[in-house]
Amino acid sequence: MIAVIQRVTQASVTINNQIKGQIELGFLVLLGITHTDTQEDVAWLSKKIVGMRIFGDSDGKMNLDLTTVDGNILLISQFTLHASTKKGNRPSFIGAARPEVAIPLYEAMITQLSADLGKPVQTGEFGADMKVSLLNDGPVTVIIDSKNRI
Repeated sequence: MIAVIQRVTQASVTINNQIKGQIELGFLVLLGITHTDTQEDVAWLSKKIVGMRIFGDSDGKMNLDLTTVDGNILLISQFTLHASTKKGNRPSFIGAARPEVAIPLYEAMITQLSADLGKPVQTGEFGADMKVSLLNDGPVTVIIDSKNRI
């Protein structure tokens, strides 16, 4: 499971010209799920995301996490994070999980992030054509792969 975390001052996702989810201060999280991901990946990655200390403290050092700054999360599923670009110029998405595997894990991540954060998480819609807007703060972008824990 891959998460691209972007520290934002605002972010939103629009589907069919209607805002589906939006946040102010917090994280826009793009989530890529592969066929070998499990509930263990969900639990580990959720704790890692919520605990990520990338907000500035009074000295300007990245030392504060989401709960400390009362931040929010906008979670967007993005199968293209598992693109393979080794051959040719057209990416292969064979590493991305099929919907029957990915949807339950995406929904589990929504539930787990909400529990770990202590409040609801805003989301896009799995498989929809989404327009994502954000104001990246810093910019700060961090990539976490649950398969690279050690």
